[in-house]
Formats: sequence, structure tokens, C-alpha cells
Amino acid sequence: MGTVPKVAAQAGPAPRMGRLIRVRGQVQAVGYRPFVWQAARALGLAGAVCNDGEGVLIRVAGASEAIARFVAQLRGEAPPLARVLAVELLDAPVPVPEEDFVIAASAGGAVATGIVPDAATCPECLAELRDPGDRRFGYAFGNCTHCGPRLSIIRQLPYDRAHTSMAPFALCPDCAREYADPADRRFHAQPIACPACGPQLTLTGEGADAGDPLARAIDLLRGGRIVAVKGLGGFHLACRAADPAAVARLRARKGRDAKPFALMVPSLDHARALGPLGAEAEACLVSPAAPIVLVPMGPGAHALPEGLAPGQDHLGLMLPYTPLHHLLMDALGEPLVMTSGNRSEEPQVIEDGAAHERLAGIADAWLGHDRAIVNRIDDSVIAFDALGPVVLRRARGMAPDPVVLPESLAHGPRVLAMGGELKATFCLLRGREAVLSQHVGDLEDAAALADYRRLLDLYRDLYAFTPEAIAVDGHPDYLSTRLGRDMAQALGVPLVVADHHHAHMAACLAENGVGLEGEALGLICDGLGLGADGTLWGGELLGGTCAASRRLAGLPAVALPGGAAAMKQPWRNLLAHLLHAFGSEWEAAVPALAARLPRGAPRRVLAQAIGQGLNAPRCSSAGRVFDALAAALGLCGEALSYEGQAAMALEACARPFVAAAQGYPIALDAGEGGVPRLDFAPLWRALDADIGHGVEAGLAAARFHLAFADALVALVDCVAVAKGDYPQGPVALSGGVFNNRILRERVAAGIAGLGREALVHRRVPAGDGGLALGQAVATRARLAAQLGTQDDERRTIGAKTIAC
Repeated sequence: MGTVPKVAAQAGPAPRMGRLIRVRGQVQAVGYRPFVWQAARALGLAGAVCNDGEGVLIRVAGASEAIARFVAQLRGEAPPLARVLAVELLDAPVPVPEEDFVIAASAGGAVATGIVPDAATCPECLAELRDPGDRRFGYAFGNCTHCGPRLSIIRQLPYDRAHTSMAPFALCPDCAREYADPADRRFHAQPIACPACGPQLTLTGEGADAGDPLARAIDLLRGGRIVAVKGLGGFHLACRAADPAAVARLRARKGRDAKPFALMVPSLDHARALGPLGAEAEACLVSPAAPIVLVPMGPGAHALPEGLAPGQDHLGLMLPYTPLHHLLMDALGEPLVMTSGNRSEEPQVIEDGAAHERLAGIADAWLGHDRAIVNRIDDSVIAFDALGPVVLRRARGMAPDPVVLPESLAHGPRVLAMGGELKATFCLLRGREAVLSQHVGDLEDAAALADYRRLLDLYRDLYAFTPEAIAVDGHPDYLSTRLGRDMAQALGVPLVVADHHHAHMAACLAENGVGLEGEALGLICDGLGLGADGTLWGGELLGGTCAASRRLAGLPAVALPGGAAAMKQPWRNLLAHLLHAFGSEWEAAVPALAARLPRGAPRRVLAQAIGQGLNAPRCSSAGRVFDALAAALGLCGEALSYEGQAAMALEACARPFVAAAQGYPIALDAGEGGVPRLDFAPLWRALDADIGHGVEAGLAAARFHLAFADALVALVDCVAVAKGDYPQGPVALSGGVFNNRILRERVAAGIAGLGREALVHRRVPAGDGGLALGQAVATRARLAAQLGTQDDERRTIGAKTIAC
């Protein structure tokens, strides 16, 4: 009898298991639930997904291998606008259901999510816009869960259509079907619209009765007219960039005689024709944020009118980021000036009535629409250096994305930081997330201040945020400080005064992942801010941590003759520096420089005022040094047209000469109280000699940049040698002066040469636009250290003022 063959054991079905998964971050209103639904169904998983107060909650059941793949996809393949902070596998028991995977109704709970930034038109929506067979062909307001308005249209949470400026537009049957289908990319896209049910374009002003609004606006632009265009977060003023007469007319009407204009270009190819783009800059231009990117001028740019960016060597370029902008660019095929719709120094206009009133006499026509802009959002501005992006203005497409802090800073009280006076922002600090508002502007302007107040209320509502401490700048007269003081008193929470320059340092450290444990230096160079000793600072070397720091060295304290007038008239700073360096013999010591002061300037009156301390506060300002140099080289008139004009002109002038130049001498002074300071007298003598010998301004500017950068590095090095308690660790470079690429790169390289790491800003501005982040971090660090608070401990700490 033969042997009986063995029968192979049949593999049974893979064992099923159930898991509960929590996803945290910016995962609502970005198509995350449909993404989860599709991923789960593709892997044969059962369960449900829903939104709740903390983010997205998933109940899933199926084979363990499939669940493992599913979990990996939750972070690695998320939709383009999602920002996944954490994917947590919870221990709670989960039944193993047999039913299909479904999208469940949203659950409640305390709000821990927020709203995502507005996003540029996605490739799918752009393809529909250009497809004659699509029902949204040529429609200026198409969007989906991957793109379109968010922060600019929301009035309150939850982020439902009824709470946005899309509420007046009832969905047609086709849009309603897309909105309800989880397989459609417009599933629960709150701004969904089409020509049958959505917003419509209008044209007022010249040519208003001549047919299609878009076609007529395009004709006006071709004819050299200025058109106010209602965009995503405000109105822009547009004209043909290649038309010098139109550009000059726009400058004259707007009262903006020198500040560079931003350009919108039809495509990356057009951008490349105007200047060299690196891979990172190209990726930035086409990203959902679609910011203005500063691009070095190439040969193509020199064919455009010089009036676009007088005295500059970069152009600010952006790509179209809404369907309306794409339609304009597709029809025109050439760059447009696309500058903020405002009069000089005012906030961008967002309301139709205000646009007609405030832009009357500037615009020839208004291309608008009937979807309201709820929240003003300026264009973000980004530059690039050899190591990556540098954010100059953080607004559309970037705010209110949170900055995620290192774990050591995650615990402590919830902090509302009020920011500064200029380039104002505010910050909500909760857990590891620092939610920085969009750029608001200068609070001295009544409209900007009103906007700041309203946005504070909106953000607190959106994030269900009640602060446990409020942080303010040390300057008692800043409007943001006054508002913070009043709010702290009303809420009965501590008011924490965060030193201006320490806040700059803390912002840079936190952005770069340095937490409570990190000892570091801060090299802070800006215009001015109130220092820890009650005097005005602006060029300091600090040592310490996120929680606290002390001044180790700095620039000399030089008078600001006329106070605020010195910020607008650079020649005053030249006079003050020469008086500081050479005393009463300054005219004989540097005659060529003395001759650069304007004829008729009241030099002797100002010299006497400085000597008597009359309206001439002393300030160790790095920004005013740049102003003085620009005045010495004749790079700016007697008065500036906009903040930073002199420094920007000085940098542009210097750039072609930097590689071959040698720096001027700058000395080190032991200083008072053991605080070493730079001594600029040798630089002024050398500059005076160069001017006397007719040295080109660009070469002199380059020599100054190299000298100043090397002197800052020498300051770090000399303090390291002199002080036994000198902090180890990295060196944070912060303050608006470090927006200067020549200075930033040279100092960073010099710091590396000392064997230390230089930290620079990449995600938030180095200037006052990032100040609120530093205030929040410094306050959290100080209070957490004092009180030992944790996120799950809510202590009553009373209303008091704490110095930080």
C-alpha cells in the first residue's frame, strides 16, 4: 500500500485587530478625512473617521499588516495642505467591526485645531480652468480642498460655509453633489463654487459698461491703465510692468516714489527670464503659499523700467495664485505690477466701498467681485541665500501655520504675546504650537490698529484660546504693550515684560529647535528697541537661554539727533557718528565726510543739542550705522521714503564688489562697565580717505559690509576670551539688520570659523515680524521655570507684572 501524500495546511484569513488612532495638526478643512477614507478602503479596512476638537480620530479594524501600512500613509501621503504634527496609536479598546469604512459626523471637544492658510490654485483646478469642456472653464473662483481661500474668508469656527463669506452663495445641484461625495476632491470644500452658484466678477470705473468685466479689464491694462484688482486677501493695484509711463503714473498717484513694486509673472519661464532662480526658489514660487520671492535681476530684468525697483538689484516676483490671476496672466502673457492696493504707508484695502474711496485718483478701474474679504492678508515675501529661504514678511499662504517648538518648551502656561509696534504680529502659544498671526503692519496707523484688535478676537475664537499670561514689549508707549496691559488686567493674568532684544534671540533659538536646556549667544542687530537697562539698544551680543539673557558686548551708544527724525533722515546719523568718534574736531578729522552733509543742515544746532542731550537719545543701533554709511556715500536723499531704504540701497550697491574687496578697520573698545563695544573711528577715517581719492561708492559699501561683519565676529571672539562664564552653544543671529544677505552670510561663516554654529531665521522674520514668537517663548520659559506648570496643571497665578 502506497504512502498517503501530506496535504498542505490552508492559510486562514489574517487575524483582525482594532486600533484607535489620533491625528493631530492642521488636518481639518484640507481633505484629510476623504484621504483617510480612500486609504482605508484601498487596504480593505473597516471603521470610521471623524473630526473632533483635537484633530482627526480614526477607528480602524483589519489585518495588522494593512493597519501598519495605513498608519504609515497617514503622515507620509497626507494631502498637500495638511500639516501632521503627530499620529498616535491609542490604547483604548476598539471593537472589530465588519462594516465598511465610513466618514462619521464630527465630534465635539475642546478646540485644539485651527484654520489653515489660504492656498494657491492647485494643478487640478488650474486644468479645469483651462479646459473648454469643463463646467468651470474660465471661472475666476474655482477651488477644492487642496486650494483656495481659508483664513481670508472665515468669520468664526467651526469652519463651515455658513461661517465664511461664502454663506450668501447657495450650492447648485452639481456643486452639492461634489460636496457630499467623499471620493471627490471637493468633499466638504467650504468655498466650493461654480458659474451657476458662486461669486461673479464686476468692473467699475472706466469701461464699466463695455461687456465682460474680465475682458474689459484686460483691455484697460493693455492700454496703460491702472486697475485695482480684488485678490484673495486684499486689493492690488496693477499695470503693465513693461510700460514706463504706467509705472511712473502709479508711483505718482500712490505717493510711492522709491519703494520697489512686486511683479506677477505668468509662469516660471517668465520668472527665469528676469533673473536666475535656484531650485528652492522655483519650488517656493509654485508652492501652495505662492509668496513674493526676491530674485536677482538678470539681463531680462534690465529691459524693464528702472522705476520698478529704483536702486535695487533684486525684483520681487510672484506667480498667479487664484483663478482670477491665472486668467489675467493667460490673456496678457507678460508681467504686471501687482502692488498693495493702498495709499503710501496705509494698510491694504479689502472692502469694496473703501477701495473706491481710498483708491480714487489712483486706479482708473476696479475689477472686483461679490465674495467679501473678511480678513486682510498681505502677500508673504521670501528671499533666498546660499543655505535656504529667509522670510521677510509672513502672511498669505504661511499664516497661521504654527511653529512647532522643541519638546522642552512644550509645557507651561498658554501665552498671548502682543508683538511690537512696527511690522506687528501677535502669537498664541499652546502646547508645542506657536500660532503666529499674519503681518498686520504699523500700529500707529488707525486702520492697522483696528485690524490688529479684530484679528486678536478672531484668533482667540478660532483657537478657543484663553491666555494664562500675556507678554508685551518693554516699551511702555507701544500700542501693543498698552493693549496687552489692559487685557491682562481684565483677565486677571500676569503681564510679562519681555525685553525686545532677548525676544529676538528667543525667537531664533526656538525656531531652530533650541529649548530650555540650550545655552547660547544672541547677536542682535536691528533699528532700536528698549533695552534691559532702560536705554535704547540696537546692536547687542547677549548670552543666556530662551528664558533669560544678559548683555555681554555691543555697538557704541550714539545719539539720535531729533529722535524720530533720525530714522527718516540718514544724514543726521552720519553727523551723530562723526561727533561721537571725533568730538568737536570732527570736521577737521574727516573733511570729505563732513562735505557729504546736506547744505544748510543745522549741524551746529544739532551738535549742541547732542551735547546737551536735548531730543537726542543715545542708541546702540546697527540700523542707524547703515543709514550713516548710505548718507556718506550719497545713496539716499535727505529723507527716506520707506523704512530700510538706505540699508537696501547700500547692500545692492555693495554686492558686485564684495568678492574682491577688503574690509575697513573697526576697533574694539573695552567699554563702560566691562561691556566691550565696537569703535568706528578707524572706519570713518578710512572711508574719508577713500572718498577723497574718488573710490567708487560700491567698493566703499562693500568694504563697510565686510568690516562690520568681521567686527561682529571679532566681538563674539573677544568676549569668549575675556569672560569665564561665557555661554557655550550656538550663536543666534536676529534682528531686522540680518535681512541683509551679505552681512548674514559673512557673519555666519565667521561664527563657523570660531567653531560655533550660527543660527538664522528661516520660517519667521528676523525683524519685528518675529518678535511675538520670541516674547511668547521667553515668557513660557520664564513662567514654566518659576512655577513648574505642565499642560495638564492649571494653576491660578494671579495678575502681576513679571520682568523677563
